[in-house]
Amino acid sequence: MKTAAKELKELILQKPRLTLAVAESLTAGHLQSRIAAVSGASEFFLGGLTAYSLEQKVKHLGVNRAEARAVNCVSAPVAEQMARGALRLFGSDLAVATTGYAEPSPKDGVEAPFAWWALAWRQKKGPPRLRHGCIECIGSKRVETQAIVAEAALAELIAWLREVRG
Repeated sequence: MKTAAKELKELILQKPRLTLAVAESLTAGHLQSRIAAVSGASEFFLGGLTAYSLEQKVKHLGVNRAEARAVNCVSAPVAEQMARGALRLFGSDLAVATTGYAEPSPKDGVEAPFAWWALAWRQKKGPPRLRHGCIECIGSKRVETQAIVAEAALAELIAWLREVRG
C-alpha cells in the first residue's frame, strides 16, 4: 500500500521537480515527520519551522502582527501568511502551513479543536497560488488533533498536486 508521503514524493519529483517546505504551529512537527519518513525525502523536502508564538511567526515567517494578534494567530489569512513565509524562508516551490487549537480553549471561545491549513505554490511571475481550508476535530484529544490536522494538510497538498500535475 502506498503511503501519503510516498505519493507526495512521486508527485513532487515529476518534471519539473519541485521542492517543499513546512511552517507549523498546531501540528508541532507532526507534518514534517510524516514528510521526512519516506526514503529519499531529502530530494525534495528542504525543511520546516515550528513557530508556536506570535513573535516567532512574525520574526521568521513574516506574519502580520496586528492581523495575527486579532485572531490569536488562528485564521485562514494567518495560515496563508505562514505558507508564504515558508516559501520565502526556505526558497521552496511549495509550502504547507498549519495553525489552530489542539484542544478546547474556553478563554478564546473555542469549544472544540480545529485548525486552518494553507498551501502555497511559487509562480514564475506574480504572487504564489494559495489554497486553504479548515478542519474540525470534535472530541479529539490534543496529540490526536495534531495528527489528524497533519494528515489532512498532507492529503490536501497531494490532492492539489494530483489536480495540477495529474
